[in-house]
Amino acid sequence: MRVFVTGATGFIGREVVRDLIAHGHQVVGLARSEQSAAALRAAGAAPHAGSVRDLDSLRRGAAEADGVIHLAFTFSFADMPMARRLKVFLGGGPWGIMGRAMAAIAQTDREAIDALGGALQDSGRPLVTTFGVMGLAGGPGEAALRPATEADPPNPRSAGYGRAQTESAVSGWASRGVRASIVRLAPSVHGAGDKGLVPILIGAARKRGEAVYVGEGNNTWCGVHRTDAASLYRLALEKGRPGGVYHGVGDAGLSMRAIAQTIGRRLQIPAGPATLKQVRQQMSFFAPFVATDNPATSLLTQQELGWRPTGPSLSDDLDGPAYFSPPPA
Repeated sequence: MRVFVTGATGFIGREVVRDLIAHGHQVVGLARSEQSAAALRAAGAAPHAGSVRDLDSLRRGAAEADGVIHLAFTFSFADMPMARRLKVFLGGGPWGIMGRAMAAIAQTDREAIDALGGALQDSGRPLVTTFGVMGLAGGPGEAALRPATEADPPNPRSAGYGRAQTESAVSGWASRGVRASIVRLAPSVHGAGDKGLVPILIGAARKRGEAVYVGEGNNTWCGVHRTDAASLYRLALEKGRPGGVYHGVGDAGLSMRAIAQTIGRRLQIPAGPATLKQVRQQMSFFAPFVATDNPATSLLTQQELGWRPTGPSLSDDLDGPAYFSPPPA
């Protein structure tokens, strides 16, 4: 298949490109700079100039492909129209800025999905999109009654709900002749080169001189190694059904207390409890995620697609050398 991949030069995207090529697919990656284009060529993929806010470039890339994997997601206000940026900052009181920002970010992603879906309409070609199991969790501080499954809908109380709302766009395209499916990733997609949630925790601990968790720290984050995540995207592309929901969860993960204790031991700093207010002062918008209990399962995904995660666990990766190299000077 000729596969158009957005986010192809990111942490997960690079591994997805490698896995697709290794399994005989031809890859075309979205490139917003010559540096990205060069990286794609070096990986054996062809670059396609554009960005997630250049909807015409997305339509062209999808129209010329046999299938699409949409990995790109931006938190950058520079990737939004000016009117949308102004609405975030001037559309209400300061206490609502975070909510308005997440809504604006989700709108940008929805427009990208709609551009890709529109190019594939009535073709039966696959569109694999990216969300998170974090969108299924309860509110910060709520204990999960059970691990979240592929059948669970997004939870409005979740810290990850803003992005999860866009899942409905994918369902819409699945009913319009697109083999559109959803991959929900674990909160920690881990491995060498990770720049996600775990490195944020490590950076905050370095800065504060203490690794913290909220309350007793019994809330858990599940994980998936990036090589396993990559193989899941390929299987969803090859075998996923219209409207399919698949979980990129490779291991049960760790409690936030265990994560903080490992970080503390590796950095040789204390690890201990903090209130949500204290964590907010340290980590700003990231604090609710630190307090979220997010166990999830991928049993249905494994049964349907034959996916078998084999990579290192979050515990193994976190206790290895990759996450604790000296910070840049």
